[in-house]
Amino acid sequence: MRADDFVVIAYSILITIRYLVAEKVFSKIQVFEQRATVGGIWNYVPCPEGAPKDQAIPQINPFAGLDEPIWDSSNAKDVLNKQDREKASFLSPLYDRLETNIPRGLMGFQDLSWPEDAQLFPKHAEVQDYIEQYSKKVRHLIQFETQVLDLHQEPSGKWAIKTKAVTPSKDAEVIEHHFDAVVVANGHFNVPYIPKVEGIEAFSEAYPGTISHSKFYRRPEHYNGKKVVVVGNSASGIDIAGQITPYCNQPLISSSKSESYFLPETPPNQRNRPPVSKFILDNRTLEFEDGSRESEVDIVLYCTGYFYSFPFISGLDPPLITTGERVENLYQHLFYRPNPSIAFPVLSQKIIPFPFAEAQAAVVARAFSGRLPLPSESEMKAWEESVIEEMGEGRDFHVLKFPKDADHINMLHDWALSADGEGRDSNAANGYVRQRSVANAEDATVKSKGKAIGKEPPYWGEKEYWTRERFPAIKKAFQALGEDRHKVRSLVEVGFDFEEWKREKENEGKELL
Repeated sequence: MRADDFVVIAYSILITIRYLVAEKVFSKIQVFEQRATVGGIWNYVPCPEGAPKDQAIPQINPFAGLDEPIWDSSNAKDVLNKQDREKASFLSPLYDRLETNIPRGLMGFQDLSWPEDAQLFPKHAEVQDYIEQYSKKVRHLIQFETQVLDLHQEPSGKWAIKTKAVTPSKDAEVIEHHFDAVVVANGHFNVPYIPKVEGIEAFSEAYPGTISHSKFYRRPEHYNGKKVVVVGNSASGIDIAGQITPYCNQPLISSSKSESYFLPETPPNQRNRPPVSKFILDNRTLEFEDGSRESEVDIVLYCTGYFYSFPFISGLDPPLITTGERVENLYQHLFYRPNPSIAFPVLSQKIIPFPFAEAQAAVVARAFSGRLPLPSESEMKAWEESVIEEMGEGRDFHVLKFPKDADHINMLHDWALSADGEGRDSNAANGYVRQRSVANAEDATVKSKGKAIGKEPPYWGEKEYWTRERFPAIKKAFQALGEDRHKVRSLVEVGFDFEEWKREKENEGKELL
């Protein structure tokens, strides 16, 4: 497969572009981005607390429409000394005090260092600045404030895309484009999931604004003096519950199906409950699966994730989405099996997104340049069936819990470097010696017989595995420092020293001899 005209729709867009450009074979690379700048969900957008008035409760439909722009008048620095204009933003799940749950050394781009003054777990504004820095070399390829209305496959196998400018005018021109290959990088944090529970509709109608979703959470002060139930204990649920607890009527009630990977023990002033089984109008009461109840509940905040959704893609058969719990008919969580000239990066969950996206981008770039053949459709289908057998057809399908995520990054690295013109092992075959990625290397390339032929993806070694395995404990130690955490820049400062661990491990080995 070889694609000449290439389009990327919509954080992983930048990564994908860098790897495509490094192939040096595409006649056209075009990116459509509906926001006014790079960063995707890392763009913070204020919003009123609580679910919008038109938010469906329960929300169990993955087939949402296109994102609606939020308009305001802007005289920000990019339009200073110009006439103020209305500026569109698109709601993201970012909240005021969000800090990453991944230490910066693990989540960065391999060829861009974090600023020395960025804290160990960066604030969301630091991440946005970091992404903007990374974008400088490829911004000229991005068409901002452009929304994709429709994407469908033509009989020839090529892709037709309809776009229009994001503008207050209802008369914006619809433009049709044609491409050989497409990368769809719109993310999966748009359509909230709020499960159907007995009595939830009547409860929401009787007590408007009581039930909401983490997508609309912004500040813990909104919950001051209120009795709060947080449903879900993955990364956002744990972080948001921790922020709300000092403000709400204590204890905060945490409702979940199982113990949290991110929180090995219950914090003070929180009470654990199993899943909610029933909403009862009398005295604003919630009943849980063990029969226990909580009354006079003021807010139920669902931190239950999102559906996968591609509202602009039409006519694909077999489909990508049915229930929205996963993306169907894909190979390696990436390529659409019936026509792998379209790819969907970073669908997987419980991963470290930036290096994962780089590894996927390396494979996509080589496949679309024609240097990396993909398996037959039957082999790709067999892969999907094997994952279903192991993980089921539901929400766990795309989950790559450690060490699967780390192993997958290294698998993608080796797969990418098996491309035509690159060595297949570390034995200097055909004059090529496989290189391990070097942090801060400017546009690291892979070489074959001295010729640069593409950008090399990251490869995780022992330190990355060590850090990845421990990052929940690292984050806990970081959070325990309170306001002093903002001064922390390294793992060693919170008691995690890889070199010391390695020395102790070696000494233990010597003692056993």
